[in-house]
Amino acid sequence: MAILSQGSTTMRVSATQAKNRFGAICTHAKTEPVFVEKDGRIDTVILSAGQFDALNASVQGKSLKQQKKVFDQTHKAWIEEQNARFEKNGLWCDDLRVW
Repeated sequence: MAILSQGSTTMRVSATQAKNRFGAICTHAKTEPVFVEKDGRIDTVILSAGQFDALNASVQGKSLKQQKKVFDQTHKAWIEEQNARFEKNGLWCDDLRVW
């Protein structure tokens, strides 16, 4: 049927497998997302309607400003680290010369 990643229950299938076994893939997607690969990279994720609704509800109604605030709070330490690195070292390309 589909290829399961070793040591994981995550299902990853090729686009051809997804096309040929769509019913089985949809059945599996009711329990967990199914990752569809194209050219060796994840191209599409198949979710159940319930998973999609939950994902949509978690983002719906939040303005860009609210989403930015949540992002800033979640990644505060990383942002501060990047700002400190910039203050100390400047831009990585400051000393590049165009010939």
